[in-house]
Amino acid sequence: MRIATWNVNSLKARLEALEKWLQRAEPDVLLLQETKLADEDVPHMAFQAAGYEVAHHGEGRWNGVAIASRVGISDVVTNFGDGPVRDSRRGGQDEEDFDPFDEARMVSAVCGGIRFVSLYAPNGRVVGSPFYEGKLRWFDRLRRWLDEACSPEEDLVLGGDFNVTPEDRDVWDPVAAHGGTHVSPAEREALGRLREWGLVDAFRLHRQEEGRFSWWDYRAGMFHRNEGMRIDLLYVTRSVAERVVWAEIDREARKGKPTPSDHAPVVVDLDEPGKPFDAGWEAAMARIAARQRKARR
Repeated sequence: MRIATWNVNSLKARLEALEKWLQRAEPDVLLLQETKLADEDVPHMAFQAAGYEVAHHGEGRWNGVAIASRVGISDVVTNFGDGPVRDSRRGGQDEEDFDPFDEARMVSAVCGGIRFVSLYAPNGRVVGSPFYEGKLRWFDRLRRWLDEACSPEEDLVLGGDFNVTPEDRDVWDPVAAHGGTHVSPAEREALGRLREWGLVDAFRLHRQEEGRFSWWDYRAGMFHRNEGMRIDLLYVTRSVAERVVWAEIDREARKGKPTPSDHAPVVVDLDEPGKPFDAGWEAAMARIAARQRKARR
């Protein structure tokens, strides 16, 4: 089974790229974030044409999460089972009324005998802000949901855009990023509590290299200089971790026209390798090293 997670940064804008990537990588289960769609606007026919069912939890203008599966979908849970969320087509929220539990950030379903959870954690914006405090509360709710509804003994995959780097090697420059969101101690401690519950970082089971990132800012040059972060994660229980045979981040999916998502898909294979593809890392790192050598001359 091939599992992947991808923040597409608008499913409507990235549908053509997604369709091509489904053909390229052939995941069995794909977790999607930041779909920016209401449930009634999901392009089910496009997914069906590619062989996938979709469970979607959206609010319209912002956020939105989904699970696309070609191995079945059942027992769908949204928003930790806490009820409906807002319709963001009616407008946004400011700091005074920010509520991460009124946003479409969690959907879960059983696919191929494994419970999958697609997550889009709040960004946090500025350390100490109401958005940051809301982010930490959201992670606390995620941990409580695991305690209440799941078991570390079951086959479980938590995947998505966690908006946190697990450690310093997951950010291009820990010194430059110090003091900001995505690298703060409290956010990393929240991730640590998920691992303490019984989850393993599936990517790190097979990839120990530094510089393998999943997100790069759109600002000029950051992607080409590989100044990014690994914030898109696949956390799995031990029974699933024992089945992981391969992992990669598809850097090539961050390229091309029209404007790609600022995230790249993270891919993990269980039991046996899936369809091969060149993620482009070796060629990219060679180009970056050559430019750095030239700049030092």
